[in-house]
Amino acid sequence: MEPVSYELEVIDVVEETPDAHSITFRVPTEAAADFTYRPGQFLTVAVPSDQTGVAARCYSLSSSPGDEGAEATVTITVKRTAEGYASNWICDRVGAGDTLRVLPPSGIFTPASLDADLLLFAGGSGVTPIMSITRTALSRGSGQITVFYANRDERSVIFARELSELAAAHPGRLHVIHWLESVQGLPSQEQLRAFAAPYLERDAFVCGPAPFMKMTTAALKELEIPRARRHQEKFVSLGGNPFGEVPAAVEAAEPPAPAAATAGVEESSSGDVSVTDDADPVRLEVELDGEKHVFDDWDRSTTLLEHLEARGVKAPYSCREGECSACAVRLIEGEVSMAHNDVLDDEDLADGIRLACQATATTDVVRASYS
Repeated sequence: MEPVSYELEVIDVVEETPDAHSITFRVPTEAAADFTYRPGQFLTVAVPSDQTGVAARCYSLSSSPGDEGAEATVTITVKRTAEGYASNWICDRVGAGDTLRVLPPSGIFTPASLDADLLLFAGGSGVTPIMSITRTALSRGSGQITVFYANRDERSVIFARELSELAAAHPGRLHVIHWLESVQGLPSQEQLRAFAAPYLERDAFVCGPAPFMKMTTAALKELEIPRARRHQEKFVSLGGNPFGEVPAAVEAAEPPAPAAATAGVEESSSGDVSVTDDADPVRLEVELDGEKHVFDDWDRSTTLLEHLEARGVKAPYSCREGECSACAVRLIEGEVSMAHNDVLDDEDLADGIRLACQATATTDVVRASYS
């Protein structure tokens, strides 16, 4: 099995604002297939740390698939946070010629169709995946795009010039509204609702600080935009180390059983505790990248992600700790228990979304999809 992480060379660093840098990596030929990505996805980066060895952080891709030219590249955009060790380390230290250890792209914050009409909300550095989606939809799709972009002040606007140029180049398709706290104050839920009201039929994407996302999502709910057309990106600082030194092939062949499953007791997605029967294997059907995988031997003590890896299926993941949404899957039939969940809310769970890295079967048949 191919390695799960790569040492990528930095070939360019652009200071987008005094607090935000775009880092472009060269993708080696042997890694090109693993770094095929969809707009809105992210990379997990290993930042050296004297205390923990590695600080793993997720940063959204701001580049667009296919815009790299002659050589394959990927670009993330990193904004400093006041107490953020990793973001400050990257902005202060990383330059062309350096290398960083990176996991392949992950994430589900991505449009189902580039031809769909989109309503995009960004707050601060939340514009990073929004920029990737905008660039890609304009170059490869046909839909209408409206962007609401909130910032503290004019100096804080990342990609200000490019957004202006894109709007000028696509006057009939791209409409960008800038909201500056220094001029207009913080946007209210009522103002966000009024802004979104003309776009009820569009797919909405929201990324930014937690209060901004919460308020925007609440406004979209008030407008009764269905859950299937509301998307928000959530990042949590990863507590574990997804870059562990165990070779990928060994991990796949000998997956560790979760502690709760070993004891025969698991915490369900609702927080209840249930006892599982380890005797009978589960029938599993999974759709991934347009391909259906069917297994009749899913062990109830093994997570969904571990089972797929053991069977040679390259399922997406990042943290393996239930702290990000990279491995999120949607249940079609059956039910699973999750040992840990720091990212899915009650609405996500009600919509059938589960974390494959934490999911063990509680029914005899489970059907799920990564789309």
